[in-house]
Amino acid sequence: MFYSNEHEPIHVHGKYQGMESKAELIIIDGKVVDVVIKNVTGRPPLESSKQKEFRNFVTLFSDQIVQKWVDYFVYHKSIQCIRIEGKIK
Repeated sequence: MFYSNEHEPIHVHGKYQGMESKAELIIIDGKVVDVVIKNVTGRPPLESSKQKEFRNFVTLFSDQIVQKWVDYFVYHKSIQCIRIEGKIK
């Protein structure tokens, strides 16, 4: 998820049982080349296993995340949440 008052760099937040971390997308020449997990000030970070799952998820869906970020923050379009069920590998 991202909050409606976000800022660059492009990033999303992952929450699980009161813990929260954010994943920054590193973009070079218009392509996501890395995902960096960072702590969120004032929140306990995701446990390492959940951070790994979060990073894998963001990496897998990075193109869609960037598109939704641009649509919302640059073009001010309404966006729809996507429900993803099942395990992500």
